[in-house]
Amino acid sequence: MDKLNQDKYSFSRKAINLILGLVFAVLCSYTMEAQEYLLVLEVKDELTQQPLESAEIIIDQCSCGGITNNNGIFSINLPQNSYSVHINYIGFKTETVSVNLNSRKNIKIELIEEQEQLSEVVVRAKRINDNLELPQMGALQLQTQELKKIPSGLGEADVLRSMTLLAGVNNAGEVSNGLSVRGGALDQNLLLLDNAPVFNPTHLFGLFSVFTPDVISSVDLYRANIPARFGGRITSVLDIKVKNPYVDKFKLSGGLGIVSSRLNIETPIIKDKLMMTFGGRAGLTDFLLPLVSERLKDTKAKFYDSTLKLLYLPTEDDQITFTGFYSKDFYQLDLITQIQNINAKNNQYDFKTLNGTLNWRHSFNDQSNLRTFLVMSDYSPKTIFPEVDNPNEIVFESKINYLSFASEFSKEIKTNLDYYVGVQANKYQIKPGELRPGNGNSVVAVSLDEENSYEFAGYGNVNFKPVTNVAISAGLRFSHYVLVGPYKQAQLDQTTGLLLGVTDFEKGAGVKTYNGLEPRLGANIKFNETTSIKASYARLNQYLQNVYNSTTPLPTSRWKTSDSNIKPQISDTYGLGIYKNFADNTVELGLEGYYRDSKNNLTFKPGADFFLEEFLERDVIQGQGKAYGVEFSIKKSSGKVNGWLNYTWSRSLLRSDNENLGDRINNNNWYASDFDRPHVVNSTINFEGDKYNTWSFNFTGQTGRPYTVANSVFKLENIDVPIFIERNNARLRPYHRLDFSWNIKYGEKVNKRWVGDWTFTVYNVYSRRNPFNIYYSQRQQGVDADVFLGSPLGSYELSILNSPLFALTYNFVFQ
Repeated sequence: MDKLNQDKYSFSRKAINLILGLVFAVLCSYTMEAQEYLLVLEVKDELTQQPLESAEIIIDQCSCGGITNNNGIFSINLPQNSYSVHINYIGFKTETVSVNLNSRKNIKIELIEEQEQLSEVVVRAKRINDNLELPQMGALQLQTQELKKIPSGLGEADVLRSMTLLAGVNNAGEVSNGLSVRGGALDQNLLLLDNAPVFNPTHLFGLFSVFTPDVISSVDLYRANIPARFGGRITSVLDIKVKNPYVDKFKLSGGLGIVSSRLNIETPIIKDKLMMTFGGRAGLTDFLLPLVSERLKDTKAKFYDSTLKLLYLPTEDDQITFTGFYSKDFYQLDLITQIQNINAKNNQYDFKTLNGTLNWRHSFNDQSNLRTFLVMSDYSPKTIFPEVDNPNEIVFESKINYLSFASEFSKEIKTNLDYYVGVQANKYQIKPGELRPGNGNSVVAVSLDEENSYEFAGYGNVNFKPVTNVAISAGLRFSHYVLVGPYKQAQLDQTTGLLLGVTDFEKGAGVKTYNGLEPRLGANIKFNETTSIKASYARLNQYLQNVYNSTTPLPTSRWKTSDSNIKPQISDTYGLGIYKNFADNTVELGLEGYYRDSKNNLTFKPGADFFLEEFLERDVIQGQGKAYGVEFSIKKSSGKVNGWLNYTWSRSLLRSDNENLGDRINNNNWYASDFDRPHVVNSTINFEGDKYNTWSFNFTGQTGRPYTVANSVFKLENIDVPIFIERNNARLRPYHRLDFSWNIKYGEKVNKRWVGDWTFTVYNVYSRRNPFNIYYSQRQQGVDADVFLGSPLGSYELSILNSPLFALTYNFVFQ
């Protein structure tokens, strides 16, 4: 080969080598750039070792991040690089860690609680801007420390009382057995304590809830696109969680108060394996009731409740918990002494609840886990009637037994896509009532046949972000309900309602089956960093129902499962809202509108008496319902002065649809339900003067409750008898009340073993005599003539409270 050819060959070889080298270098560079590794952060409370859910993660170099899941874990794939990671959680010091990500990294981070409590607001999202980011609409959450700041009656922090201060949530008056959410009936709300339903959630005639704040970790209220994992009620779900006892040393806390005293114990049993928390409360209030009202001078009351939770950690990937709950009430009233043909000197009520939840959670990895639980709930209300001039007692008792099994798998595919699927099976066993006359012969013994039914459900839900500023939550639940024998099915004339005959079903035989498909949808469009709009839709079915003719926990209330004559309640709920944050997300503004269309709403017929009725369907009707309204809220979440203001305009209406004239209510025209409140205003303001003193004020005002006024009066054997043609055709006077709370902390040493504080509360500060009800009484001639003129009957207003209620409670923690 000549020299020229050699030079050309040499040059070509060098050029090729150079090109190949460059290509190799680019490929290597690209490969190194494209190489990603998984970064896993596990965030815990440094003191309790409890995982911190929804801790905020901010990564500087990629301007990315997110929040931890319910196990306190956050994971993300990132290119190889060095990163600065900031971890924030309300009430804890911010932690910053440096990560050299050149392989998969698992980092455990323990946050230290701030010694001075940060400013709080009663309603706060899981993240600072959850109200803007999440597709879930109509959801509210309270934390334990937030519950304790809300003034309540007689010095007790209370879950249900606290919820009634939020937009769209009311009770039926000063004494009410439960919640009304967006105009719904009491039985249309599902109340869960660690997945177990609570059928009677109140103590002391409805003045307190049965849930002790010391053992509660969070309270979530869903009232719009209810998550698909929940079913069985058509209005709302109140999901109350008992805190897990992540403790490595003994801790004792509690409180001593005028109305009740409580004690809470947290302790490890087997180090790092088995831990326990136990909370108990007892109240003996007989001596206080005459101070509340003169009409309560012969009233007696006492109550107890306790909650036990065990946490077992067999492996790093498994967590087993058991929650036990017991509640008991006994009280005596002399306001109502005659029911049906039972003439008693007073009424004594004995309510008991016993619940148990066994929960197993298995984590397959940081992104997926399986949750399986078994639930038992037993509710036993008893009413005792001591006979007049006779030591004999007549007893009426009923019972609800509930069993449930559910298993749910959840997975986070990536930061903008996650889902869960599950199955659930429920068994309802209802004993409507048994009347035992004792030694008396004036009353015949009655034992109503029990009802047995099953509900099977499959469900799924997916959360995803198709684009950056749009978030969607889509869920679907399918339920299959069957009523089984033994059962006596009434055959009724559809026109007259007369009993034509009875069909007997043997044990295990199918009586009636219903199927329900329940789609749930929520969407969020974020316009910018401070503004978003949300829309929602949900369909729900309710197979277990309660019928009553009073909002107080009286014995005439009866639970009933669906059958051939009583169909399940069905609702379709639509929602639309706009949300705006100001002042660096410390001020939140929200405007939500909703419309709920429901059918098969259960209510009693005119003149019905269903206390001991064998076939309840003869005394009830099912009609249409609609509820709609607009809720405005503004919240300030930081600073020495914080709080919120809510205003709600709403209507809740019902209508019967009966051909038989005698069974019509208001001649089949729309009428206000018992929970119709057109105007409601709630506000709370907290003044945090220093780390030792916090003052709080609550104000609530609302339109008066509907009640029924007699349309006419006729004489029967010289007795004036009122005639009621229209239902809920008048209203009580408007309800309003102001409460005050002062919390005093003391002690210079933050870490000393015994820490105490005092809470002073005033309930009904300005002595408002809010009306509870109106009752009629035969007038004596000339009595109160200047008020009632020539009316043969006098109408009198009953108020439960007529003065402020003062309470002082000492709270302590020892560890």
